Amino acid sequence: MGRASLITIAVVFLAIGVIISPETFGPKSTALSTYIKLAHLLGFSIAFGAALWVTFIGGIIMFKNLPRHQFGNLQSKMFPAYFSMVGVCIAVTVASFGYLHPWKTSSTGEKYQLGFLISALAFNLTNLFVFTPMTVEMMKQRHKVERENNIGEEVGWSKNVEVAKKNPKLAAMNKKFGMIHGLSSLANIMSFGSLAIHSWYLAGKIDL
Repeated sequence: MGRASLITIAVVFLAIGVIISPETFGPKSTALSTYIKLAHLLGFSIAFGAALWVTFIGGIIMFKNLPRHQFGNLQSKMFPAYFSMVGVCIAVTVASFGYLHPWKTSSTGEKYQLGFLISALAFNLTNLFVFTPMTVEMMKQRHKVERENNIGEEVGWSKNVEVAKKNPKLAAMNKKFGMIHGLSSLANIMSFGSLAIHSWYLAGKIDL
């Protein structure tokens, strides 16, 4: 397990501690609350912005302009770092929100928002520790078979489908990879969607 993953786990446990027992971390003061709110806004904005860029902009640009194997290898290095960073930021967001709005005294709307943030964190951690390692390992195996069939260096849409019609091994790999990658993408979208819901909540609190 890498250093980034260990840091993510440590911050997640801190967030859990804050949610369970916010009073343990000291009484609130005006100055402290301001710092906590700043941490919440920074954690949320970094996580939301990174998810928006990677999901809807950066990944598409890379897919359209890089040889497919190069694109896959880059993604295999980028996604663990991406999910670790977003995980830390969401955990900070959860911890700060849990401290500012203790469960016992929070309103129904605040409890829902904490639930959405925890959901975003859970989906992200599932990607970091479950789907991403499985996807990367499956991708490496599939790349090996593709190289044996002289494909994978094309840019954009793959020749994989045509070759797989004549290669049962590659076809089976495609099916398994597609399932795992689909679950990973779904978890990423669900995490982003939960953050998007919280952005609407924050917008309602800002007085411009």
